[in-house]
Amino acid sequence: MKTKRTVILGGGESGAGAAVLARVSGYDVFLSDAGKIKDQYRNLLNQYDVPFEENTHTLKNILNADEIIKSPGIPDSIPLMQTIFDKKIPVLSETEFASLHTGAKLIAITGSNGKTTTTLLTYHILNKAGLNVGLAGNVGKSFALQVATQSYDYYVLEISSFQLDHSYSFAPHIAVLLNITPDHLDRYDYSMDLYIRSKFRIAMNVSDNQYFVYCADDQNITNYLNCNKVGGKHIPFSFSQKFTDDCAYVEDNKIVVNIHQKRFEMIIEKLALQGKHNAYDSMAAAISSRLMDIRSNVLKESLSDFVNADHRLESVAMVHGIEFINDSKATNVNSTWYALESVNRKVIWIAGGQDKGNDYSILNDMVKEKVKAIICLGVDNSKLKKSFKGLGKEIFESENMWEAVNMAYRLGSPDDVVLLSPACASFDLFENFEDRGNQFKHAVRNL
Repeated sequence: MKTKRTVILGGGESGAGAAVLARVSGYDVFLSDAGKIKDQYRNLLNQYDVPFEENTHTLKNILNADEIIKSPGIPDSIPLMQTIFDKKIPVLSETEFASLHTGAKLIAITGSNGKTTTTLLTYHILNKAGLNVGLAGNVGKSFALQVATQSYDYYVLEISSFQLDHSYSFAPHIAVLLNITPDHLDRYDYSMDLYIRSKFRIAMNVSDNQYFVYCADDQNITNYLNCNKVGGKHIPFSFSQKFTDDCAYVEDNKIVVNIHQKRFEMIIEKLALQGKHNAYDSMAAAISSRLMDIRSNVLKESLSDFVNADHRLESVAMVHGIEFINDSKATNVNSTWYALESVNRKVIWIAGGQDKGNDYSILNDMVKEKVKAIICLGVDNSKLKKSFKGLGKEIFESENMWEAVNMAYRLGSPDDVVLLSPACASFDLFENFEDRGNQFKHAVRNL
């Protein structure tokens, strides 16, 4: 019997992990990356004797594949992918590939905003409860690598739309959809409908004995559910509505979670994560945890002592009464809206980067109310400046993070907040959002 030939495109966290899983599963594996592979992934590939190439794609070594596993950062629109589609070679995501090789119970979380926070919080709760649980997807180590090298009973997965696009049989026990707001539209022909359909792929295979957890306050979600059949037991969470069946909602300044006729309550002020958007994330994590039969005392303690990830509304330092907050992970407009909503002082806002088809108008009211000055940080700031020039705010431009931070410091007064919340991707000036956030922190600490 012929050994299946699996070709991996992309040699980063996702691709290297998929290559290792394919290798230990006995496949004929080859990995190709158009750029340079980082040392840590090159070493991993060598450790498992995975043949690879970098700085090129050799077509004869790719097009003889029985299946191709594509890293999520590679667009379908590039010529190589079009050639692969023309050859009708099956293309899978790493998420799909890994899920086919594990019997673990999966909790999968997606959404335009809050998915990292909700994933980390859910993992924190399950881990604290003593479950044998892995953390993977867009956060933590590659899902495929953990399936290849670990033996977890559960996984909490942060799943992006890019990872869902080439998933076909992926069927999490609990599928969580937090919200859908415009993001990555450049990858979806600037079509919101295509993006919404991509997000709903998280629940495309959810069966009657599995769960679909969703925000009932999100119009894009509810509109889709009104017109399309989505499987599983539906469990809504909401700030503005109360439900009678399994659900979560807010009442008398408490989150209330009803699962399997058992009621859990917690005062919002005691949650580790403050702000309306974080209350949504806490409700989603609490629903998933109660579905896993996590005890109330463990859940309450976990919701109160959780520490969020770096680069997500991360307080960096207080310098002469000015607080500097790193929200570099805010790569879309809605994320920045939540960041501005959570700050109750005057803001000097550092924004900009690689635009993804953003509509900045939804920020207008927040900018009018809270922003003292805007510092644009990007290669091309014209769209950002045009969007906010009529709001009566001072708008400045900077060419690097050091200049932006020093400018913000000079503009600030005691009790102001300097907020890095770009609303854009980072790739014009930085390696990624982590690099952008780390440069911000370094510049702040050198004031």
